[in-house]
Amino acid sequence: MTAFDLSERRIWDGRAEAYARTFARLCAHPVPRLLDAAGVGPGVRVLDVGCGSGTVTVAAAGRGAVVRAVDAEPGMVEATRRATPGVDVQLGSLPELPYAGGEFDATVANFVLNHVGRPAAALAELRRITRPGGRVAVTIWRVPGAAGQALIGRAAQAAGLTRPQWLATVDAEHEFPRTQDGLGALMSEAGFDDVRTEVLAWDHYVGAEDWWAGPAAGVAAIGRLVNSRGPEGVAAAKREYDVLCAEFAEEGGELALPHVALLAQGSV
Repeated sequence: MTAFDLSERRIWDGRAEAYARTFARLCAHPVPRLLDAAGVGPGVRVLDVGCGSGTVTVAAAGRGAVVRAVDAEPGMVEATRRATPGVDVQLGSLPELPYAGGEFDATVANFVLNHVGRPAAALAELRRITRPGGRVAVTIWRVPGAAGQALIGRAAQAAGLTRPQWLATVDAEHEFPRTQDGLGALMSEAGFDDVRTEVLAWDHYVGAEDWWAGPAAGVAAIGRLVNSRGPEGVAAAKREYDVLCAEFAEEGGELALPHVALLAQGSV
């Protein structure tokens, strides 16, 4: 594993329940379009890679697909098992998954490439386990992101918090532009045919305290940044956050947070 992969293991260790209560709802937005892009329907053998708390697995099973799932974090594996009793959910990580070549009709990975140190190798693995003629669909967060994606980071910066040294970044030789063209090129380089990419933009509606709960609980890299200076740092960032929230506040009291992601699909 790369240093980034090891960093990701540390970030997500023990965070499955906190993720399910917070950021999982945000990440659920693209799921119907992701499954459509992969052609997931009745009887389709589909693998949900990086299943998290089970949102995609549940949705695919609801379509009548024959679903299996895999995640690198044991807590996420258990959460998906609880959400989908009877579904085969295994522990495994990209770019080496515990499945035979061509085992699936479709493979999906919702915001998973953001969390691997070798994105090209990860895509090649998704292609390997998908049968000829099958489809693969993935989502990632676009860079630059939208204003809602930057809210917590702005609060942390205003509070003087700095990124912990152990939070690694993807090595330069494995990085790619997190843009529509960049993701499409990476899919093509991994050997996919009929590659199509699109931008997904939406406002995520959430209560201010609910949105803060994820980072405060240490969820994701942003959560580790918020907690980098202990309780005093968390409190300082929260004060800044409360001020910045006014930019996104709706009349009903919720925040309307703009987000933007990328969806790519290709055939094997």
